[in-house]
Amino acid sequence: MPQNIPSRDKLRVSFEFFPPKTERMEAGLWSAIERLEPLSPSFVSVTYGAGGSTRERTHQTVKRLLDETKLVPAAHLTCVDASRVEIDAVIRQYHETGVRHFVALRGDSQTGVGGKYAPHPDGYQSSADLVAGIKAIDEEIEVSVSAYPEKHPESSDFATDIELLKRKVDNGACRAITQFFFDNDVYEKFVERVRRAGIYVPIVPGIAPIHDFTKIARFAEGCGTTIPAWLAARFEGLENDPQTHSHVAAAVCAEQVLDLADRGIRDFHFYTMNRADLVYSICHILGLRPASATSLEAATAAAAA
Repeated sequence: MPQNIPSRDKLRVSFEFFPPKTERMEAGLWSAIERLEPLSPSFVSVTYGAGGSTRERTHQTVKRLLDETKLVPAAHLTCVDASRVEIDAVIRQYHETGVRHFVALRGDSQTGVGGKYAPHPDGYQSSADLVAGIKAIDEEIEVSVSAYPEKHPESSDFATDIELLKRKVDNGACRAITQFFFDNDVYEKFVERVRRAGIYVPIVPGIAPIHDFTKIARFAEGCGTTIPAWLAARFEGLENDPQTHSHVAAAVCAEQVLDLADRGIRDFHFYTMNRADLVYSICHILGLRPASATSLEAATAAAAA
């Protein structure tokens, strides 16, 4: 167990949200954003899927973040069900709105998890091509991409996965954000492989707070993420005990991040699921505080001195 909690200025976090589908979900999203904004994340990303309605909801959420908060939004983009002309138009629309950071992804199969992906005949054929397309519109745009410590489910081997990641970086990506994982040794071995391949951009750990262990285990199975036996044991018998489940989830996640911090990692990307309380608790354990609280602590310390 780590002995020292890193100071606030040494750990940086970012948060992922998804656009709401209903008024009730929208209220929940903005409640989460208001709760987490004082923690001053490096950026917040907003997911994006196939279909015009999803794209429009993402754009509305990003625009509101720009208009009503001090947060720096990163808009997700995928290659699914759209031509290059359509995707380029979306990029330019975001650019005109003020967005200067994208998360470029291939996107999931139109038939759902486990289905075979089919690129649009006139679209970007891969996430590497999408990165190049974004940078062609504005070389100064910041582009993040995905990485898979346990290999993408559709990849034949790690070499194929890492070759694609290198193409994304060569085309202009400045950061990779990983699929969530629970075994830090797996992440560390992946980073070693990436570095040997000549990829030197930050590989930011994607962290998934466990709001519901049963659901996360089911999702992990679909995307190839290992659930260690020790982790399953932590949540055993808590299916009908949400309070204890929440306490255990905060402790488990904080342990994971602190261990990664001990290994030299300083940037972390949290998949919030539009829920703030558990993420906020974890960040508090990590030593992150709202800016106002940090200023008050500094003033109190100065006065006492």
